[in-house]
Amino acid sequence: MANRASTVTLAALGGAALGLAVGWQLPDRATPAAPIIEAAEAETAADAASLPTLQLGERLRGEITSASELNGKDGSRFERFSLPLEAGALVEIELGGALQGTLALYDDEEQLLATSADPAYYDAAVAGTLRRRIDTSGDYQLVVSGHDKHSYGPFTLTGRELELTTSDTLEMPSRADGWLQDEGDTYAVTIEESGLYQIEMRSSDVDAYLVLEGPNGYRREDDDSAGNLDARIADFLEPGEYRLTARAAYEQEGGLYTLVLGPHAQADGEALRNSGELRFDEPLQGWYSGESLSYEFTLDAPAAVTIDMLSSDFDAYLELQGDDLLVNDDDGGEELNARLHSPLGAGSYRVTARSHGGHGSGLFELRASATAIDELPSNGQLEIDTPVRSWLESGVRDYYELVVEEAGNYRLDLLSEDFDAYLELDGQGLSLRDDDGAGDLNARISSRLEPGSYRATARAYGSSESGSYTLQLHRD
Repeated sequence: MANRASTVTLAALGGAALGLAVGWQLPDRATPAAPIIEAAEAETAADAASLPTLQLGERLRGEITSASELNGKDGSRFERFSLPLEAGALVEIELGGALQGTLALYDDEEQLLATSADPAYYDAAVAGTLRRRIDTSGDYQLVVSGHDKHSYGPFTLTGRELELTTSDTLEMPSRADGWLQDEGDTYAVTIEESGLYQIEMRSSDVDAYLVLEGPNGYRREDDDSAGNLDARIADFLEPGEYRLTARAAYEQEGGLYTLVLGPHAQADGEALRNSGELRFDEPLQGWYSGESLSYEFTLDAPAAVTIDMLSSDFDAYLELQGDDLLVNDDDGGEELNARLHSPLGAGSYRVTARSHGGHGSGLFELRASATAIDELPSNGQLEIDTPVRSWLESGVRDYYELVVEEAGNYRLDLLSEDFDAYLELDGQGLSLRDDDGAGDLNARISSRLEPGSYRATARAYGSSESGSYTLQLHRD
């Protein structure tokens, strides 16, 4: 079973460890610090029986005023409540109302067990919520504190016991609520029919992480594909027995999570295409399962080509290759979608669709369009030791041709004080990229170049940036 979370005694409440939690001290007096703490403990024991009681399943009203108890460390005010709890219960206490405050839970030995200011609470929307699995039955103390000395106002406390899934076997579809502690929870999942399925792990307490293992060495892992810090595995699954592990991405205290299993929204596998021809103005849907997928298209004449890869299941990544050209993109589209836009000459090209870093799986859509152009754009010839100074328009890429007559080591710099420079160099089997290699926000590509023709692309890292720049080529 899970280990009990570490505790902090009241004697340490004046320390930095509880800077975010409730400080439980009496006002400063002209006496040493130790007697103050002893007095506070004596007063706490005497007052415990007279504290208002919050019962699980009930709502209690209160207010922080200038008459409330004082935290001598930061000047904030607090109120205390008795909270009877049973061993094994997973309790959730919610702070509502106008008060900007935090919650802290202590056991009968005055040890801090949990606080709503715990850094594991990622979502500001639940910053006023405290959760804790109870190890021992008894009367606990709940402390409501203002964030600082200026925090006053009415509040409500709502206590409830959370019902968790007790079975370690999950059906498809189903929903399960669990509490993470130590190395995570493992469930058995049976897939009766082959098809597209989706498993999500959602949590506002921890960074969710999913691992799915199954027949024939099947294994998928995911961290953040469901957005925020939630995890999602979406994939085509064959019938069989699977092992699902729900855990935190990093070492963290315990936290509440929810698993949701079911068919994927796009369950018609017959409409999916994972290879073949990519036709312009004919969107296609594919399914990514961890292996890169390739598509081809051919241009009979020069054209400005735009390719979009969209997915709500994973972070899309695109590559375009052909005729000594290799370009790629991660988040050029909206959110985590990819977009490539490039003027291309006549010829055959290959598009590779995958996820960023090879993580995640699921449904995606490819869209391609082409606009005819008379010839490939060029801003001119780039000569060695002859800088070119020009202006970059917003959303535009400037292209330069350079001819290397003698093999050697060359350095290409793109310098600008107006935008974050990004540099590309393609040709003779090379495809080189750089963002900030020249320092600050300037770009630099240093490489050995063989004789032949190359194309340099000067652009901004962000599509909305513009400004003046200098492009220069040197031989090292």
